[in-house]
Formats: sequence, structure tokens, C-alpha cells
Amino acid sequence: MLEARKNESPEASYVASLYAKPDKMLEKIGEEAVETIIAAKNDDRDQIIYETADLWFHSMVMLAQKGLSPNDVLRELARRFGVSGHEEKASRK
Repeated sequence: MLEARKNESPEASYVASLYAKPDKMLEKIGEEAVETIIAAKNDDRDQIIYETADLWFHSMVMLAQKGLSPNDVLRELARRFGVSGHEEKASRK
């Protein structure tokens, strides 16, 4: 679905407008991340779900724009499964 929107008019498609302005897309990810944090801090279950959906959506648009897919992220998570978070972080240094 997201790939199909790449060739649509930015005036007609919100997703196409994000593809047309990559910096705006990245700003939206940051904005949605902050809104998700605020919702979590406020313990607002419905708002957490709503804002996380926005965050995931904009992240998936960014992945598609970069030629990646959610499956690429899922494979990375699977690779990390069973590895201590502390060990994984240390391996990046």
C-alpha cells in the first residue's frame, strides 16, 4: 500500500506528500515519538495506542521510502532474541 502511493500526487495523497518531503517525514516521526512518550507518561491507554499507531505508520513510510520493509526490522528483532540487551549494546561499541 505504501509503495503504491509513491507515484501519486502529493496533493492527493498524504503518504505521497511525505515521500516528496523526506525531512518533513522525519519530523513527523519525531513528533509522533514525543506524543507517544507523553501519552505513556500520562498513563492514557487509548492515547498510547493512538499515538503508537501514528509512530508506527510514519516509521513504515520512512522504511518504504528507504527501500526497507517492516520485515527487515522484524528480522533484526529476531536476530537479537535471546541476546542480553546489555550485551547487544556493548557489541555496537
